[in-house]
Amino acid sequence: MALDIRPADSVAFDCISLGEIMLRLDPGEGRIHTARTFAAWEGGGEYNVARGLRRCFGLRSAVVTAFADNPVGRLIEDFILQGGVDTRFVQWQPYDGIGREVRNGLNFTERGFGIRGAVGCPDRGNTAASQMKPGDVDWDDVFGKQGARWFHTGGIFAALSESTAEVTIEACKAAQKHGTIVSYDLNYRPSLWKSIGGHAKAQEVNREIAKYVDVMIGNEEDFTASLGFEVEGVDENISGIDVENFKSMIATAVKEFPNFKATATTLREVHTATVNDWGAICWHDGEFYEANPYPKLEIMDRVGGGDSFASGLVYGFLAHNDPAKAVNYGAAHGALAMTTPGDTTMASKAEVEKVMSGGGARVVR
Repeated sequence: MALDIRPADSVAFDCISLGEIMLRLDPGEGRIHTARTFAAWEGGGEYNVARGLRRCFGLRSAVVTAFADNPVGRLIEDFILQGGVDTRFVQWQPYDGIGREVRNGLNFTERGFGIRGAVGCPDRGNTAASQMKPGDVDWDDVFGKQGARWFHTGGIFAALSESTAEVTIEACKAAQKHGTIVSYDLNYRPSLWKSIGGHAKAQEVNREIAKYVDVMIGNEEDFTASLGFEVEGVDENISGIDVENFKSMIATAVKEFPNFKATATTLREVHTATVNDWGAICWHDGEFYEANPYPKLEIMDRVGGGDSFASGLVYGFLAHNDPAKAVNYGAAHGALAMTTPGDTTMASKAEVEKVMSGGGARVVR
């Protein structure tokens, strides 16, 4: 049974995302603690999905977020505009001159290489997005008057503060009210939940949000930590997951949350920071669909690979309403996104479809 997706000509947007967008500062091939120069990018788990849908797949997307109104916020806005994502729903908060009351988030990120894993050092306390609260956004305008076929958000934004968790629930309810498909990436980050109640709070919030989700995205750690579903036989010290055990866990999850119309996860086995086995699996309407695998995938920058998987998955449903195509679009797009620097995609739809069809890496002239 296909997803009940609103017609494209009935809404202003194909996808709207809700989340924090930070300025990523990248030392390139070096280390954060020895860097003298940084490349600047924008990035955020939820935003990356909307940008991928716009920049790679050509769909109409927008973001709901908040910034402190200063040059850093305007720099991030400029990056968003370059990616073609609509900024009409961005909220601007007055800046006090030093960031005592409100500021914009920074994310220092090392790519990793070989035996040295990627490292993230976020500086995101007291940000404008983390201070968003229920009532700040007119969701009836967003999903009613303007309208979207798809709404995407996730566990990173929900974990920023107690109020952002409430905003996430408010937004998901409003999207469902207006017939918008809701996807949610669990994206469990212990460091984010620590100050607002830890693991117990993460499960409380995510299990409430899960009631309003149509397409749930997350790996085995996400489903276990955020929703409380155990995967028997999985050793947290071993890279990769047992697919059959994961299938059993999903079968349990969809019984408890019958509103889930699809679930999906990437399948990654880490050999080194720069060589991973990569794949994906999607459950829909009682069936599992596995993407064509990408063994020994060479990686330049793994950050954002899962978000690009999510945007490919969403595109596959929006364009074809076909879970088999959706999971393959997701896996191919995520693989390509990890061959370039930065959180966000530099791939084209043609490149994604070439990879999906088995196209190789010969020079294109």
